[in-house]
Order: sequence, then structure tokens, then C-alpha cells
Amino acid sequence: MILPSASPITWLLALAAAVAYAVPAMAAKRLGQTAARNALLVAWVLHATVLVWGLWGQAPQFGFAPALSMTAWLVLTVYAVERQLFPQMRSRWMLASLGAAAVVLALLFPGQPLQVSASGWLPLHLALGIACYGLFAAAVVHAWLMTRAERHIRQAEDTHSGIPLLTLERLTFRFVTAGFVLLTATLVAGFLFGETLYGHAWRWDHKAVFSLLSWLTFAALLAGRARFGWRGRSAVRVLYAGAALLMLAYVGSRFVLEVILGRAA
Repeated sequence: MILPSASPITWLLALAAAVAYAVPAMAAKRLGQTAARNALLVAWVLHATVLVWGLWGQAPQFGFAPALSMTAWLVLTVYAVERQLFPQMRSRWMLASLGAAAVVLALLFPGQPLQVSASGWLPLHLALGIACYGLFAAAVVHAWLMTRAERHIRQAEDTHSGIPLLTLERLTFRFVTAGFVLLTATLVAGFLFGETLYGHAWRWDHKAVFSLLSWLTFAALLAGRARFGWRGRSAVRVLYAGAALLMLAYVGSRFVLEVILGRAA
């Protein structure tokens, strides 16, 4: 197991972000709208500071937990934008809990030191992959909100979700489509320019296999929706399956290497 090796500054920033996230997560009903929104904004800024310091500090590190932390921050960024369009959107407690868990996990498992690469394109390739994770994570969150709203409608309950079910569905598949485009670009770049990016050609390892399986799953989901009108629970299950495969591709592989095997990738 890799022991925590973060700097004192990282510890202070991460703990401050986790506490700031915990405020709206644990006291969502007692806080007013303005106070909860401000607390989440402070946590979001602190979270971003932790990510920047981790990548551009004195000893840059990266791994499965920082990747999850970046993904959570991107989902919260999407939420912040959507709140401007849909002020009645209510999922603050869940996203605050997600942010707090991601920050603490990255603090405990900061990953491996980043290796100096001869390719200046590697940061762009990594950014594409993380953005892809963020878009699919946002799609999963919206799919969960859609499922919850649909269940409340079936039970003739007041959903209080603030966003119509059809709007949630459109948003979900827009995120899936955007994520699929970035996933395709990431895979193509890795296949064609793997030797330039990583110093070796494309390898059919666990990461490549799970990435390709997730791409096929999302391709089937989008094709099924376009051709056969897939929607509802069936489409959500396929989305969850694709997201799980994508999670296993990088995060799962790095978790095994860093935590279970205790060695660098």
C-alpha cells in the first residue's frame, strides 16, 4: 500500500476543501440557500487549488485518486454552470459528499511522481482523458437524477427536482455524446501516437481492453437511441455499464498497480 506522501500545504488545502464540502453535505437542510451555495463555492475553489498544486507543485504526482478528484471537480463545475440555467436544481448534498470523498481519497493516495516526458503532447492527451471521465461522470449523475425523478412520477410524488424529466434525459445524452467524442479522440491518439506520447507503441493491456469495451458500449448506446429510440431504464443500465468499464480502464488499473501491487505504472 502506498502511504500518504503529500506536502503539508497539500494536506492543509485538502482538509480545508473537505471541511468546506462537508458543510453543505451534512447540513444541507439546515443551511439557507445562500449559505450552502457559498460553502460549496469555497470548497470548489479550494479543490481547484489542491489540484493545481498537485500537478505544478514541487513534486508533481498523479494516479487513480487524483484522476477521481479531477473528475469530481469537473462534475461540480458542470453543476455550477447548470445552476445558472436551472436555479431549482437540487443535488447539492450528493455532489458535496462526492467532492469531500474525492479530496480525502486523493490526499491518502497521491499517486506516483510524474515522469518527465519527451513529448509535449502528453499533457493534452491526459487532459482529453480526464475531460472524458468528467463528461461521462456528469452523464451518470444526470441519469441518476432522471431515474429518481421517473420513480417519483410513477409513485405520484412531488419530485421537487426542478428540472423536467425530458430535459434531464436530453442533458444526459448530450454529456454521453460529448464524452464519446473525447473518448474516441483519446483512443485514436493513443493508438496512432502511443510511441511519441509514452515511449512505446499501443499495448493490448487491461487499460486498452477496458477502454475499447467502454467505447463499444457507448457506441451501442448512442446507436440504439438514434436507431431504436432507447430511453429510460434500459438506456441508463447501458450507460452505467459503459461508465463502469471506463472506470476500470484507467482508475481500476492504476488502483491495482498503486495500492494492491504497490508499484509505479
